[in-house]
Amino acid sequence: MVRLLKALIFLVIVGFIGLVGFAYLGDLTPEQSEMRESLTLDVD
Repeated sequence: MVRLLKALIFLVIVGFIGLVGFAYLGDLTPEQSEMRESLTLDVD
């Protein structure tokens, strides 16, 4: 039971380190592009 608990704590710590590393090093910025669309306004 103690080995299982140690393994679980180890996995949580490694997962947290991986998450922090991905947050700092991962490139999650969206691609930006300019979009233009012409439209006709019908004004009476």
